[in-house]
Amino acid sequence: MLLRLPGVYPPQEDTWLLAETLAAESLGPGSRVLDICAGTGALSLCAAAAGAGRVTAIDISRRALATTWINARLRRHSVHVVRGNLTTPVRGQCFDVIVSNPPYVPAHDDVLPTHGIERAWDAGVDGRMLLDRICATAPAILAPSGVLLIAQSVLSGVEKTQSMLEEQGLSVEIAARAEIPFGRVLSDRVALFEARGLIKRGQRTEEIVVIRAVNYLLG
Repeated sequence: MLLRLPGVYPPQEDTWLLAETLAAESLGPGSRVLDICAGTGALSLCAAAAGAGRVTAIDISRRALATTWINARLRRHSVHVVRGNLTTPVRGQCFDVIVSNPPYVPAHDDVLPTHGIERAWDAGVDGRMLLDRICATAPAILAPSGVLLIAQSVLSGVEKTQSMLEEQGLSVEIAARAEIPFGRVLSDRVALFEARGLIKRGQRTEEIVVIRAVNYLLG
């Protein structure tokens, strides 16, 4: 069980699907891991437990960073927490593995929440306001032969994520998939999603994928 302060995204199916994929990567004392949109720090803790030498967790939420720090201390893991906007605080650095479970739920408009739990899932009309920025900036801080792992819903355009990463020279594949029932947030937006053609009438499940991109260009 992980401690979670109010307003911090609770680990769910997408978190654990990404954690399973992360666990399959080869991590050792020399590995540098970056967790973008860390939340409770669940993925940072997985990396630390797997033997990563340095784990950095980034989130824009102070409560998320406090939660990550506390959870790491409780498990006696070393996790460096940094407050900031996606990759901005670590420009110029280099990581062997970058993992991210960002907000990706399509919302009513493109105004991103600045507080509250909605900040953990709302990502603009197409669900890509953070995904696009991660795809554009993460490859620049990925080490040669480094691996980028991103979780997202098919509702927010898997093909675009793949094409953006391939345009940056990464080799891209879908490493994991899971079909999960709608939770409260998606259930409340069924009419919106049907109107936009994102789901079929009566559909009440979504597919979550983990995209794995490798930096072979510089390897």
